[in-house]
Amino acid sequence: MANNKLYVGGIPYRTTEDELRTAFEEAGTVTSASIIMDRMTNRSRGFGFVEMADDAMAQAAVDRWDGKEMDGRMLSVSFARPQGDRPAGDRPPRREGGFGGGNRGGGYGDRGGFGGGNSY
Repeated sequence: MANNKLYVGGIPYRTTEDELRTAFEEAGTVTSASIIMDRMTNRSRGFGFVEMADDAMAQAAVDRWDGKEMDGRMLSVSFARPQGDRPAGDRPPRREGGFGGGNRGGGYGDRGGFGGGNSY
């Protein structure tokens, strides 16, 4: 399995995807470069992904950029993990029920707050 997709953290907020691509081309052929944007503000979240043409180029990019400075920010570059392989701690668990449900919570009598819960 090819392991040529890289996670890049610490990207300067004003960096464009083209600038990121150009920087990583110092290590080899870049097949894609993307910066993750905040959905609400449409501003950079300061991290993204770069996909190199092959594993050797990906390793060269890690060696070249991990722990190095780019426009005043320290980059963190590592091999990206497939989404299914992330540890459970990366995302909070989903809550069951609605807002504040539970044992007679929320001061709404026996209904258990918004969204229900256990009523005894």
